[in-house]
Amino acid sequence: MPITGTDIRTAVNAYLDHHPDVAAALAEPLAQLDHGTGFASRRTFPMHVTVGALLVRRNTHILLIDHRAYRIKLQPGGHLEPTDTSLAEAALRELTEETSVDPTKISLASTIPTYIEYGAVPARPAKHEPPHFHLDIGYTVTTTDAKIRQLQEAEVNGASWHALTDAQQHLGARIARAMNTPSRIN
Repeated sequence: MPITGTDIRTAVNAYLDHHPDVAAALAEPLAQLDHGTGFASRRTFPMHVTVGALLVRRNTHILLIDHRAYRIKLQPGGHLEPTDTSLAEAALRELTEETSVDPTKISLASTIPTYIEYGAVPARPAKHEPPHFHLDIGYTVTTTDAKIRQLQEAEVNGASWHALTDAQQHLGARIARAMNTPSRIN
């Protein structure tokens, strides 16, 4: 069954139960979730949901990609697909699509999101997208030995492991939250 607005709101509520300090920062997307529909579709404007995966290796490194469109380092992630049945599974799908890491070498640390961020996205005329907002819901994934293989070249220019301090310069508070997520090391 495809991801619904109820699924999204449940994930946000679970996150806020653990991080009530960010409720004010999420007030606008929460209001949109309460009064709209179709947020799992990338064609829903002014806001739709995206997912991300913070792949942590041996509690010392994080996998970052060089995002082709935004020209910055980010965690793997992207838009939901109609075939996705959960936000966490969508994040795992994006991770494996973009980096071809072996799914048997990774484990979802928790079904509770590690971070949720609401941010503006510039217009992308080539994709017929006006300026809009992403409600990005991210999950921590762990590994001891996953290897980067074939990159999804349409979206990713490169991928590499980064020490936590370096990754934190690119991703900020997401890294601290990923490191504090109780996890199963794979």
